[in-house]
Amino acid sequence: MDLPLSTHRIARRANPAARRGPPPAVVRELLPPAEVEEARREIASWPGYAPTPLVDLRGLAAASGLGRILYKHEASRFGLGSFKALGGAYAVLRVLRDALRRAGIGPVSSAELREGRFRERTGAITVTCATDGNHGRSVAWGARMFGCRCVIYLHETVSAGREEAIARFGAEIRRVPGTYDDAVRQAAEDAAAEGWIVVSDTSYPGYLDIPRNVMLGYTVMVEEILEQLPAGERPTHLFLQGGVGGLAAAVAGRFWQRLGADRPRVVVVEPDRAACLYESAARGRPTAVKGDLDTVMAGLACGEPSLLAWRILELAAEDFTTLPDEAAVETMRLLAFPPAGDPPLVAGESAVAGLAAALLARRDPDLAAALGLDGRSQVLLIGSEGATDPETWRRLVGVAPEAVEEGV
Repeated sequence: MDLPLSTHRIARRANPAARRGPPPAVVRELLPPAEVEEARREIASWPGYAPTPLVDLRGLAAASGLGRILYKHEASRFGLGSFKALGGAYAVLRVLRDALRRAGIGPVSSAELREGRFRERTGAITVTCATDGNHGRSVAWGARMFGCRCVIYLHETVSAGREEAIARFGAEIRRVPGTYDDAVRQAAEDAAAEGWIVVSDTSYPGYLDIPRNVMLGYTVMVEEILEQLPAGERPTHLFLQGGVGGLAAAVAGRFWQRLGADRPRVVVVEPDRAACLYESAARGRPTAVKGDLDTVMAGLACGEPSLLAWRILELAAEDFTTLPDEAAVETMRLLAFPPAGDPPLVAGESAVAGLAAALLARRDPDLAAALGLDGRSQVLLIGSEGATDPETWRRLVGVAPEAVEEGV
């Protein structure tokens, strides 16, 4: 099968600071194993929890000349459509528990909060964040589930469909001119003035603890994957979407903890119009990029890296790459109408960045050699979202999501 990606190319920057061997102290500091286990136990207790599938794309692997392609399909996560359900809601829970503990109440279970046992107190608490869509949906869902008020900030290019999906959970929506990073700043300013609590997936000076809790939630995917992998097999490569870096750092860091020196090679992937991690790798420090960050990969349209995420990625990621929007759109179509033997998948714009980069890299002999990609490579991908904006998905793919039967 001739895959429809051969005309696109990706940019790659090797990271000379990357380390192998056992995980450095910073990984344990930011992802303490006991807290990782606590996050999994807690999230697994929530109504509707089920591990998302790890899909073996054998047809696509054969067509691309890779040994195996494993795709962690997050479209069904808690009915929210993305992996973000694991992070924002978990951080909201931690915020409310901390607030009750300071008031002399506790320990409090999440079941008690869901039942409304402390609604008089939690109802007086407001959580807030900026979002491209998925994180805000998770925070709003967590606020409704655990009983507090929620205000979500959206920048001007977030689609109406994503706004409506967040508002369905009872959040107040506020629109902000500019980019995602402008919305982050506005949310922080208003929270300081109003006494609200920011529950963000990105960290910045003076704001570190809550984004770390978000990352702890994301590590649940790694625990599921390690249980789902075929017996005796381990991935050789992880192609991970960038954005602010929280997903990539949590997944790369937890794999490092679990597999040590046998961890997979980590390749970070970003849109070429919003590549703050790529530029950070170029300069050896967290670096913001300017501009309108206008990319179809809406969940990755971030101009400033998370400081916490960078502390892991600067050591864990061997490579940083960027790719054009067109490659992502074509990969969405490829998953919807896959090679023989593979199930059709509804994958969102940001979900496919890692897969697109892996396929493009395999097509380029020099890049494939530099990344160590060949017919024996076991490539693992986090399919981070489904059709979180169905109308946008239909416009890009050419059919409605409902028309693509998900065979997993």
